[in-house]
Amino acid sequence: MAERSTAAVDVAETSGDKPLTAQADLATADGVAQNRKRGTDSDDEQGSSDSRAADRKTTPPELHSGHKLARRYRLEECVTRLEGFSSWRAVDEKLRRAVGVHVLPADHARARSVLAAARSSALLGDPRFVQVLDAVEENDLVYVVHEWLPDATELTTLLSAGPLEPYDAYQMVSQVSAAMAAAHREGLAHLRLNPNAVLRTSTGQWRIRGLAVNAALRGISSDTPQRTDTEAIGALLYAALTQRWPYETDAYGLSGLPKDVGLLPPDQVRAGVHRGLSELAMRALANDGATASRHESPCTTPEELVKAIGEMPRIRPPEPAFTAPPEYQSTSHQQGTYGRPTPRPGVAAPVPAPPPPLQSRTGKALKWAVSALLIAALGLGSWQLAEALMDHGGRPDKDNQSQTQDDGDKSNDQHKTVPLAIQGAQEFVAKGEAQHPGDVGKTYDGNSATYWKTNTFIDGPTLAPYKPGVGIVYDLGSAKNVDAATIGLRYNGDHTTVELYSADSLTPPSLEAMQKIGSVTTNGKSASIQVTKPVKTRYVLVWLTAVPYSGEDPSAFSDAGYKQAITDVTFTSLTS
Repeated sequence: MAERSTAAVDVAETSGDKPLTAQADLATADGVAQNRKRGTDSDDEQGSSDSRAADRKTTPPELHSGHKLARRYRLEECVTRLEGFSSWRAVDEKLRRAVGVHVLPADHARARSVLAAARSSALLGDPRFVQVLDAVEENDLVYVVHEWLPDATELTTLLSAGPLEPYDAYQMVSQVSAAMAAAHREGLAHLRLNPNAVLRTSTGQWRIRGLAVNAALRGISSDTPQRTDTEAIGALLYAALTQRWPYETDAYGLSGLPKDVGLLPPDQVRAGVHRGLSELAMRALANDGATASRHESPCTTPEELVKAIGEMPRIRPPEPAFTAPPEYQSTSHQQGTYGRPTPRPGVAAPVPAPPPPLQSRTGKALKWAVSALLIAALGLGSWQLAEALMDHGGRPDKDNQSQTQDDGDKSNDQHKTVPLAIQGAQEFVAKGEAQHPGDVGKTYDGNSATYWKTNTFIDGPTLAPYKPGVGIVYDLGSAKNVDAATIGLRYNGDHTTVELYSADSLTPPSLEAMQKIGSVTTNGKSASIQVTKPVKTRYVLVWLTAVPYSGEDPSAFSDAGYKQAITDVTFTSLTS
């Protein structure tokens, strides 16, 4: 499994690029066009610029967290590093907002095409697309700044919980098709439409990120761009209806179709799928050899897909569930209070008076019978109590009571668990780069809301062979008997594997130099590890070798993919 920040494969095929940036003051077309060193407008000028760039001796500055671009955009976290470019979560210090940035060297073979794609996307200005805010060539770098949408959720994340409801799937395909039809009318194609490029905002609107730019960053082109984007929309709808990817390969956290059975219609893959939407998905996917349902012709352009959607019966939102008001949920009218005035707030309701006593002869006889029974019961109880006191001398058996209490105390003492204080910690790196070494202290600060997290990986759950694992070495201050550990985790899912190692120092030379003392695999948000044999050690390594797939986590500025975060670590020892 490769890390998102060091991957040598196409990230968006499995977990996508981080969109780029938050709302706010969208750059106008003129503003984008006026940035200095914007590249050239003609093929001759572009070829000349590329030639000059190849002769440059100055290498671009090394990018790192805290680096500033244009004295304005402070890089915070690298979310993708791939094929000569990197994508970052950043902060626009001028407007005090989160943004996202694509960065690549100015002499990169794709730098000119990326700048051209970014400018074209910015000129479109369609709010259904994540907006390009800036596109600049400066200090031997080219960077593209996009919106960051903190309230939006990727389709990948939505599908991790299950297929979409018919109305939601209908809205998604309608809005995405209409947006792409508008883009193609202006000569723009996406060519990278996938579940990570489609976002639903908190208001229910669907937005598309990476128009033209994502394909330019990877050098992707198509002789039939409209058919390419139409088939991609069909794949999105298919996934939304079935929670399956419509090809034999797994992708975006979704299972592919069974091999050698062909492209089955969505309503044959999952029961209860809306028939009209199932047929629409097949008509769009006909570009890949599928047979359109019934006798409708395939849709080969987004415009044709929009027309086909318009000819469908409109799918209405589900009716809200009726909840009776509290006054109708009450059963007080069944108790003879229907029509009585409701007491004012703060005033105690009057207690209903008991019914009058029975005055008939039968009532009087019943009353005397009950009284006689009560007197007999009291007499019998008093006699039994007196007999018990005489047998025991009027004293409780203190010896037995004391013996029981002593036995209980001894039993508790034999299994008393003592937490071990953590004096320090340091991230252990066996291969590649560190994860977030500055956050290791958050795993034992007593605050479950803070955490240390791994990078986001594009494959999993197992980290090997690209990384043997990631983790933290803890210092207990002195050699202690370690019997167990409890690890709090941020993400659940299939699956997290945690291993414990005894180390000789806070900075062990290698994994082989340590002794493995326990391991556990869990699908939940905590892991409890029992040490396999008694060990006395000062340093303990908590080592993650497998992490679950989880969707985008805006609060942690974390993209969708395979990842994990440790919130709390506790080591304990048993005393006798």
